[in-house]
Amino acid sequence: MKISVLLPYKENFTSEYPGAVSIYVKDTTLCSKYKKDIKIFGSTNYKKKLLKNYINLPLQKRLFQSSSKIYVKSFLKNEIKRKSDIIEIHNRPSYVKEISNKTKAKIVLYFHNDPLEMSGSKSINERIEIIKKTKKIVFNSEWSKKRFVKNLNNIYHKSEQLEVIYQSTNKTKVNINKKKNIISFVGKLNRAKGYDIFGKAIIKILNKYPEWKSNVFGDEPREKLIFKHKNLNIQGFKPHNVVLKNFKETSITVVCSRWEEPFGRTSLEASSRGCAVIISNRGGLPETISNAIILRKLNSENLYKSIEKLILNKKFRNNLQKNSLKNFYLTNEYVTNKIDKYRSNIFEHKKYTLKGTINNKKFKILHVTNLNERHNGRLFYNTGRRINNGLVRLNHSVLTMSDRDIVSYYRSISDLDGSKKLNKKIVEVISNYVPDLLILGHADLIKKQTLVEIKKAYPKIKIAQWFLDRMDSDWKSNKKRFLDKISIIDCSFCTTSPDILNFPKKHKIFYIPNPADESFENLKVYENKSFNYDVFFAMSHGVHRGILKKGKFDKRENFLNKLVLSIPNIKFDLYGINGVQPIWADSLKDALSKSKMGLNLSQGKSIKYYSSDRITQLIGNGLLTFIDKKTKLDKFFKKDEVIFYNSLKDLSKKIIKYSNNDRLRVKIAKKGRDKYLKFFNSKIIADFIVNKTLNINKNKKYYWNR
Repeated sequence: MKISVLLPYKENFTSEYPGAVSIYVKDTTLCSKYKKDIKIFGSTNYKKKLLKNYINLPLQKRLFQSSSKIYVKSFLKNEIKRKSDIIEIHNRPSYVKEISNKTKAKIVLYFHNDPLEMSGSKSINERIEIIKKTKKIVFNSEWSKKRFVKNLNNIYHKSEQLEVIYQSTNKTKVNINKKKNIISFVGKLNRAKGYDIFGKAIIKILNKYPEWKSNVFGDEPREKLIFKHKNLNIQGFKPHNVVLKNFKETSITVVCSRWEEPFGRTSLEASSRGCAVIISNRGGLPETISNAIILRKLNSENLYKSIEKLILNKKFRNNLQKNSLKNFYLTNEYVTNKIDKYRSNIFEHKKYTLKGTINNKKFKILHVTNLNERHNGRLFYNTGRRINNGLVRLNHSVLTMSDRDIVSYYRSISDLDGSKKLNKKIVEVISNYVPDLLILGHADLIKKQTLVEIKKAYPKIKIAQWFLDRMDSDWKSNKKRFLDKISIIDCSFCTTSPDILNFPKKHKIFYIPNPADESFENLKVYENKSFNYDVFFAMSHGVHRGILKKGKFDKRENFLNKLVLSIPNIKFDLYGINGVQPIWADSLKDALSKSKMGLNLSQGKSIKYYSSDRITQLIGNGLLTFIDKKTKLDKFFKKDEVIFYNSLKDLSKKIIKYSNNDRLRVKIAKKGRDKYLKFFNSKIIADFIVNKTLNINKNKKYYWNR
């Protein structure tokens, strides 16, 4: 792996005047398992570089041209030769666009300051563009991350692309008992850092407690705040190791920034050396330390009282020092491990593994399909609910969205089909629920771009789709629907054998049987002693209208009418044909209970494994069921479980035979129902969808997938 680290222009990666970014990059590079693969690029006039793998970029400044742009171009010249796998840009969002357009490397952007105050990330559009062009965005605090996502779509608020990785330092042994009566201030000596507040308070402290001294490290040529006292030692800028040594001796450290400091390295390092730290409640400062006195109201009087409390109460001071040392965890090793983890994931092109995959097989699942709420229960017994029941019975956490109901409820002049609201809503739901798995069932109005955004924000989320409708030559539009988003789908499932549909081989597409559900298919019709009819058949014309559509003709009508004429002594109960309206819900189940046998006849020519979901209601409720042999479903069912026919004449003979042989009919119907509910139930189908999509339990066998 080749990793290039690009520092901000004029960042001094030297021992003479290092900034917080330089110290952070130096420390984490030394601890990284990839340190031999890392090159650090910058531009400084100082000579004593912090690491040997630093490359100083030569710049030829020109009038009327930005030095930063010249700097980036110089870096890109190196990149043409180096061809890095990962480029980590520190604290310059404005560099992202040009670098990402000129290289194939994966871009990682680090924010060390407030994103809303930086060129290139102030506006919403700029931040969205950064998200699109980067693989990872790293923040030095939760505070700075919250600033970045301000006014952005909620999907980005918990996005795994956005990660907080704090700054760090080394941990060393400190003897609290050897601490000296020293109060330290480290940083720019200006009002933003609160040096004026510190100065007023420290003069009063040193006057009242002459046994205490104060060390101040830092400078500020642009702002003059002058405080003098014989016990106040203002040392100016000092090398980093000198500052750390001072913290080891210091008893109290003050970090009283006025400005919303994104992180605050001083409090981090002071706590690592066992100081009792006083901080202001600004920006990310509270995140830098586990134990501290926090100034809720920032002024010199409150600071004075806090310092005095620590001086007078030695036990309290010592406890704060010990706890700071004991609870310090932001070591260079700890933070570098987090950095190397994302590097590994990027370089090895591994998608993030699901939390709990090994030890906990229960997942959070968002299931989006048409639950037909607006039809008041008429279409309750549908495949979407069957699969959903299966997911719940597997003890997964399942949240459902009924997409067709949402678009129906939210149509407007500005959103004619309701799809804008649907796509916005799914993004909102995912940002709140953050599922492991998103399952789509015929959710056509969810746009591909929405799924792309979801994947970008939450790379751990896997996406599956299931599809029931025919997709052969007479139903090309269905195939187009199925393939519409397949490039962003992890795994797809359909009720036709995929091998006959000429799908692109690069996609994971599996056959699933129509699932039965023990709470839906709860009849045992074969146990009935009397029947009104011999054969039941129902077509579902006008599913969403609930009534037949005028002028609608189904080729099955010719077959059925010929069948009825060929066996006049057989009593048929037919729906959705010859002007008889289709039948739904419990009325359908009531009709099923009045017929001995059922005909499973799907639209179009019979093709491998395809059947409408009527098959589950027929076999699952215990009717002896007739199926065209050309469906090749005889691979799954034996002749003593389901009756297969190969022509209208053959079907006629078999209907007569089994209508007159109740004992054999009952035996076959029972075996067919038992098998269907055992091997093709909704729990097993749901399990198959989950396992295949998440790529787990790979050795598990399923009856139809052996």
